[in-house]
Amino acid sequence: MIELQSDDVVVIRAFDDIPEHLFRISEVYEDCVGGYSLTGPLAGEYGEPEFELILRIVPNANPEELS
Repeated sequence: MIELQSDDVVVIRAFDDIPEHLFRISEVYEDCVGGYSLTGPLAGEYGEPEFELILRIVPNANPEELS
């Protein structure tokens, strides 16, 4: 399990009709994370993806450039 923290930017895998996209974590819960999609059709939308949807952390992500 990767260590996830508030403000981490992660890659969420494709699911249903939603393509792979970037997501900024605002909260880490027991079974999921809360935060906002940065890219893709859900950009700007709040969500709570489960841990198994997270592919990886985006290292050195500059939050200002991804907003």
